[in-house]
Amino acid sequence: MLRKTIKYFILIVMLTIAGLVTMSGCSHNQETLTWTEVISDIRDKYPNVKQFRTDKLYSWLTGSRNGSIILIDARGKEEFRVSHITGARNIPYDKDPLKHLTNIKPDSPIVVYCSVGYRSSILAGKLQDMGFTEVYNLEGSIFKWANEGRPLVQGKVTVHKVHPYNAHWGNLLERKYHVKTSNVE
Repeated sequence: MLRKTIKYFILIVMLTIAGLVTMSGCSHNQETLTWTEVISDIRDKYPNVKQFRTDKLYSWLTGSRNGSIILIDARGKEEFRVSHITGARNIPYDKDPLKHLTNIKPDSPIVVYCSVGYRSSILAGKLQDMGFTEVYNLEGSIFKWANEGRPLVQGKVTVHKVHPYNAHWGNLLERKYHVKTSNVE
């Protein structure tokens, strides 16, 4: 009787772990995590969210469209404090974005980013549901931006480090851009 109970307990634990891995946003293990898989997974999970390339955003930010773009960093405050893209507003994906976007026209171009694109896609979808029509997810988000050597700031100071979020997702960020954090390394 005890052995049968232990076997059922182990089975339940294994099924629970498998379910949590599946629900975590991406079921790929650390060894096989690639940009191609992540971008494909994001596009599959959020098919109604328009994607925006990092080279296009860089062109807009350094060109004449600079003042017309609303740039939103959907990461947590600690991640934002480490570094962000110049001009970004920090609105964590799980917060109410409307209190931060007063007097914004519904057709204003809005580009949202996070670490790799999952949280920003969630926030972009919320903004679309609220009636904003020109909302985009920055494909590859800040990790891809940093990996391409594009500018980052901490306040007004140029920096070259990014919060790697965690050990799993940090594999997509080149090691030279990792900032040391107590909960990642």
